[in-house]
Amino acid sequence: MKIALIQLLVGSDPTANVNQAVEAVKQAKAKNPDLKLAILPECFNGTYGVEHFAQFAEKVPQGPTCQVLSNLAKNLGLYLIAGTIIEQADGGDLFNTCTVWSPAGKLIGKYRKMHLFDIYLNSEAGGCIQFTESSALRPGNEFTVVEIENRKFGIGVCHDMRFDELARVYRKEGCDAIVYPGCFCITQGPMHWELLQRSRANDNQLFVVSVSAARDVNADYVAYGHSMVVDPWGRVMCEAAEKPETIIADIDFTMVDAVRKQIPIYGQRRVDMYETIKLKK
Repeated sequence: MKIALIQLLVGSDPTANVNQAVEAVKQAKAKNPDLKLAILPECFNGTYGVEHFAQFAEKVPQGPTCQVLSNLAKNLGLYLIAGTIIEQADGGDLFNTCTVWSPAGKLIGKYRKMHLFDIYLNSEAGGCIQFTESSALRPGNEFTVVEIENRKFGIGVCHDMRFDELARVYRKEGCDAIVYPGCFCITQGPMHWELLQRSRANDNQLFVVSVSAARDVNADYVAYGHSMVVDPWGRVMCEAAEKPETIIADIDFTMVDAVRKQIPIYGQRRVDMYETIKLKK
């Protein structure tokens, strides 16, 4: 399956942000007619920051960004994992939400970020870097698995990749890949961005795909960039740098089956001693 990772430089103008996303996906499809899936970054239509979330919030799927995404997927005849936008629910709560669109322009999946990004990092330059998504957003409470070209994709968002239990649930759901739209910060990115993805891929013997916002050193919140694909062996297949970039990756899903057959750890787990379970509401 040919997929496109669309790493974008996100500014403060939502119309401009959405337009550049549309144009990038169109260019990727024009250059790769057999492209099946395009993936956008976290908060691709508005500035990432607690103080900005309410400003860019909209309804899902009625809002203007969703309407553009639906038309884009339909007009190009591809699947679209549309990063995230800030969703305003009927009761007024805000969620960091990933929408997934079919080639018919239908909404086939919606994932609300489950683990909110609350951190208190000590900076090497001194002081503490603090970010608290929970001061503005509510966490999601549902897993999301979508089927694309007969393969199952689990959806997480950025900070979710730190939680191996989420990935384990998706493995148990039969997923062949987990997609994490992200906006990992520049402070923790060099330490953990690649490490976490390789760990989740290796632990669960599946592909991990991340799509980050590009790096803007003048922004209040600086994204790390480095969108990437990690294969089921835990190897980085391809990786962007820091600037806006589109990566085209050819995913051979037979590798998932081969790795799981050669190293059959899933069947060797001591479920009589431990287990990760999906709780129902």
